[in-house]
Amino acid sequence: MTHLDKTRFAHRHLLDIARLNAAEIKFLLDVAEGYVSKSRARDKKLSLLHGRTQINLFFENSTRTRTSFELAGKRLGADVINMSVSSSSVKKGETLIDTAMTLNAMHPDVLVIRHSDSGAPHLLAQKVDCAVINAGDGSHEHPTQALLDALTIRNRKGRLQGLIVAICGDILNSRVARSNIALLNIMGARVRVVGPTTLIPSNAKALGVEVYHSMKEGLKDADIVMMLRLQTERMQGAFVPSVREYFHLFGLDQNKLKVAKPDALIMHPGPMNRGVEIDSEIADDLNISAISEQVEMGVAVRMACLDVLTRGDAE
Repeated sequence: MTHLDKTRFAHRHLLDIARLNAAEIKFLLDVAEGYVSKSRARDKKLSLLHGRTQINLFFENSTRTRTSFELAGKRLGADVINMSVSSSSVKKGETLIDTAMTLNAMHPDVLVIRHSDSGAPHLLAQKVDCAVINAGDGSHEHPTQALLDALTIRNRKGRLQGLIVAICGDILNSRVARSNIALLNIMGARVRVVGPTTLIPSNAKALGVEVYHSMKEGLKDADIVMMLRLQTERMQGAFVPSVREYFHLFGLDQNKLKVAKPDALIMHPGPMNRGVEIDSEIADDLNISAISEQVEMGVAVRMACLDVLTRGDAE
């Protein structure tokens, strides 16, 4: 952990992908790559963050992301605290700023926050002295998800630049989509978004993507097919007519996949709605699906983020 290392990632926090450049993204992915083999070893424990405190502050439920961050912190030797917001003072009317001031007085080294309001991690970062990692805020961003997706793609395809990536489904409400679009554009991939008009942002082309409303056209010659969860609470009324109709038009099955490249990689951030956005046969085919690998890469990426963001304090 030299001074040179820290200068390769000159950010105090990880709040969004849009603030990073290609060299910084590559640096995080390279550090994460080193943690993949460590996570597969019998002895997974390091003492890199021994004596450091990591607080996971989740205002939204997410078993997958919270467990991944908890595991990442513990494998690095940190003291990890999971704050149950549902039973905390926040439910009694305490504001996010009050919570930030309370936590700051405890001198944590890193705060991981997931919040339903876009911008909440940015507000928190202004009020605390430690590093802040955005674990998802509203429909804004989910930076570590985009990084773990990028690591998964790089491991399977050897590169990101020049790949055709089709992101399909509920683009409008997806922070995963926004972070992935930003990262893939920065790294030189060609990004397409595919979905019904009701689930594609009106300014989608301004994000630097090609827009398709047909799976047959959108998946043509795609290297990566990234399916997004369709939130069932948003499936009424104007969004989509019915679950069955949605799967018929936009759910990934063998027939729709035929137009993609023969070695196309299938991805999904989870949790999956089987038979809604993806067919179980495809999701469970380890030859083409990288869904379980994404979960594994998530721990390595989050270890890398915790490592890099606390390096400045260690010197």
